Amino acid sequence: MNVVLMVWRQENRDTAGRLQRIEAKDISSEMSFLEMLDVVNERLILAGERPIAFDHDCREGICGSCGVVINGTAHGPRRGTTTCQLHMREFHDGQTIVIEPYRAKPFPVLRDLVVDRSALDRITAAGGFVSASTGSAPDGNAIPVAKPKAEAAMDAAACIGCGACVAACPNAAAMLFVGAKISHLGLLPQGQPERWMRAEAMVAAMDREGFGPCTNVTECAAVCPKEINLSVIARMNRDRMAAVFLVARRSPRGDTA
Repeated sequence: MNVVLMVWRQENRDTAGRLQRIEAKDISSEMSFLEMLDVVNERLILAGERPIAFDHDCREGICGSCGVVINGTAHGPRRGTTTCQLHMREFHDGQTIVIEPYRAKPFPVLRDLVVDRSALDRITAAGGFVSASTGSAPDGNAIPVAKPKAEAAMDAAACIGCGACVAACPNAAAMLFVGAKISHLGLLPQGQPERWMRAEAMVAAMDREGFGPCTNVTECAAVCPKEINLSVIARMNRDRMAAVFLVARRSPRGDTA
C-alpha cells in the first residue's frame, strides 16, 4: 500500500514547527505503525535527510512511550490500542495520515514527535508510592484483600502513563492519570496509611505542573489505550476532599471549619 504522511517536524522546543509531506510507498498492511515509521526513516537516511524523531521502547503496549496523535486522535483510530500496537491495515491505500506530537503546555515538544512528559513522573514522585519497611518479603496472603477491591485496583494500575488522556482533553487535564495512580494504591490495605496525604500531594503536584481542570468531556477515557474508567477521577476527588477536611480538623480553627 502507498500512503501520504503529513508529519510534524520541529528542530527543538524553541523553534517553530511545520507539517512535512512524505510519501510512504510499498508499505505492508501487516506492519505496525512504528515499523512503517522505521521504514520511512531508513529511506530518509539513505536520501541524506534527517529521520523523523519519535519515542518508542517496548513496542508491546506496556511502556507508554510511543504516543503520538494520528489523524487527530491520540494513539490512532483503534480503541484500546497504543501506537506501537496499531497496524497499517487500519488505513487504506492512498490515504493521507497526519502525525503530530501531543499538544499540551506541560508536554513541550523536544523534536518532531517527541515531547517531554517528565511532568507525569514528577506527579508520581509526589505521592504515587507506598512506604514500607525493607525487611524480608511478607507472605503474599498475609493481608487479605476483597476480590472487588483487588480487581478495581488492578484495573487502575493498568495505566501506563502514556499521556494520551492529556493530549485528548481540551483542557490538557491529567486527572485520569492522577486518578488511576491514586485509586490503585488507595484501594489496597497497603496504601491506606498515606491515602489522604497521597491525594493531596499528587493533586497539588498536578496543579503546579500546569495541567488544566476536568470539565467532564470524557475524551480522556475514550482514547486511553488501557481503557481506564472515569470512576478513578471521582475517587481522586473524594480522597482529595477528605484530605482537606482532615487538615481542617487538625487546624487551630478545626472545630469551626
